[in-house]
Amino acid sequence: SLASTAVTCFTRGLDLRKETEDVLCPANCPLWQFYVFGDGVYASLSSVCGAAIHSGVITSAGGAVRIQTLPGQENYPAVNANGIQSQVLTRWASSFSVTRSKNTALEAVGRSVSTARPSTGKRPKKTLDKKAGNKDCKADIAFLIDGSYNIGQRRFNLQKNFVGKVAVMLGIGTEGPHVGVVQASEHPKIEFYLKNFTAAKEVLFGIKELGFRGGNSNTGKALKHTAQKFFSLENGARKGIPKIIVVFLDGWPSDDIEEAGIVAREFGVNVFIVSVAKPTTEELGMVQDIGFVDKAVCRNNGFFSYQMPTWFGTTKYVKPLVQKLCSHEQMLCSKTCYNSVNIGFLIDGSSSVGDSNFRLVLEFISNVAKAFEISDIGSKIAAVQFTYDQRTEFSFTDYTTKEKVLSAIRNIRYMSGGTATGDAISFTTRNVFGPMKDGPNKNFLIVLTDGQSYDDVRGPAAAAQKAGITIFSVGVAWAPLDDLKDMASEPRESHTFFTREFTGLEQMVPDVIRGICKDFLDSKQ
Repeated sequence: SLASTAVTCFTRGLDLRKETEDVLCPANCPLWQFYVFGDGVYASLSSVCGAAIHSGVITSAGGAVRIQTLPGQENYPAVNANGIQSQVLTRWASSFSVTRSKNTALEAVGRSVSTARPSTGKRPKKTLDKKAGNKDCKADIAFLIDGSYNIGQRRFNLQKNFVGKVAVMLGIGTEGPHVGVVQASEHPKIEFYLKNFTAAKEVLFGIKELGFRGGNSNTGKALKHTAQKFFSLENGARKGIPKIIVVFLDGWPSDDIEEAGIVAREFGVNVFIVSVAKPTTEELGMVQDIGFVDKAVCRNNGFFSYQMPTWFGTTKYVKPLVQKLCSHEQMLCSKTCYNSVNIGFLIDGSSSVGDSNFRLVLEFISNVAKAFEISDIGSKIAAVQFTYDQRTEFSFTDYTTKEKVLSAIRNIRYMSGGTATGDAISFTTRNVFGPMKDGPNKNFLIVLTDGQSYDDVRGPAAAAQKAGITIFSVGVAWAPLDDLKDMASEPRESHTFFTREFTGLEQMVPDVIRGICKDFLDSKQ
C-alpha cells in the first residue's frame, strides 16, 4: 500500500505513531540543523530524516525510509557520518532504526520527488518575498460571504474553507492583494477590514474564527453597505488599486440586488458573483428577480459571474477564480467618471462679467471640481482664462490634490477685456489638452461665457472634438444660444446649459457632473 506519512526535515521519531512506518523524506534538508542522537539505533528524540542520512539509507536528495520503533537504551554514542554529527545521550525511553523502504510504489514516488525537485514549471521560480506577497496581483478584495439560513451552518463552514483556499492562493502580502470579509445575513457585518491582516496566515485565522449569523440573505443590503463603507482609506484601501467584492451566494438573495450593483459601479468597485446551487425550476417562483446575477456584476460579459454546483469538492474551482481576481486589465469598473477624467475650464474674463459675478463663476468651477477624485493617478483639473488673450491659470499637471486645485481656483484673478472664445478654444486644445493626448483619462472642456464671441467658435470647437475632447458650453446672460450650441458636443441639447443670472450657476452643478459621468460611461460601453 502507498500509506506513507509525509514528514518534514524536522519530524522526530517520537512524532510517529506506528510500530513500523514508511515515510518520505523531503529533499535539501539543511544538514547542520539536524538533531540526531546515537548511531544505527537512534534515540526517538532524533530527526528521522536526519538519522536516515546519517546512517546512509538516503542522501540529502531525500527519499523513502522505513522507521522501526525500538525500546529505549543507555549511552547513545556520538558519531560523525555523511555530513551529520550525531550527539551523545545517556538514556532515553524509546529508539528507532532506519532501513530502506520496502514499499516499491513509495520508492518510485520518492525517486521522482527527489530527482524532479529543481524543475518547477517552465521558468525558474521567482523567489517569492513572503511578506510582500504576489506583486503581480495588486487588488483590494472584500469577500462577501453568505451567512443566511439558506446556507446553514454546515455549508457555511465549507464556504469558509473555500474562501480560505482562495485567500492563500492569491498570495496576500504587503505589496500584493489585501483581503477582508463581510458576512451577509439579515444585517451585514464587516468581520475584518483590509488593514487588519497583511499575511495569509492571519487571514486564515480570521476566517476560521468567523461565526455563523443566520437570518435572511439580504445580499443587496450587504453589497451596498460594503461598496459604500468597506473601501475607505482609513480602513486600508489603497489608492489606484482595483477594488473588488466577491459575493458568495447560496441559492438567491431575499432582497433586491440591482440598486446595490449600481452603487458599487458608481463607487468604482468590481463586483463578482459566485453562485452556488442555482435555484431549481421549482424554486424560481420564489426568486424576486431571476436576472439577479446580471444586474449586480460589474459587467454582464460572463467574466464576473462564476458558478459552482455545490460546496463539496470545490478545490478545482479555486485557481480559475484566483486568476480572474488577478486579471488587473479586466477590472472594467475600477475606472469611474470620478477618478478617470481630465476637466479643463475655459473662463470668460471679459469686462461684461464684472468682479462679483466672476467670483460666482469661480464658485461654480470649485463645486464641479470638488466632485472628482483628484490625484496623480486619478482625475485632473486645469483652468484657462480668456479675453482677447489667453492665460493658463494652471495646467493638468500642476496640482495633484483636491485641496491644491481648489485653492488655485480661489486665487484666479479677474482679467477684464474683450471676448475671443474661438481663439481660446484653440489655445486650450493645443496647450492644455495637447500634453495629455495619450493619457488614460477621458477629456472634457467646460466653456463658460456671458456674451457673443468676436471670432468664429465653430471651427475651433470641431477641431477640439476631433482631438477627443467633449465640450459642455455654459452660457450666462447675453451668451447667444447659437454660439453655445455650435461649441457643444453631440447631442447638443444635453451639452448646452444656460442661465439668465450668474446666481443660477449653482443649480447647474449636479447636471454638469451627471453629464460628464454619462458621457464617460457611454464611452466605456
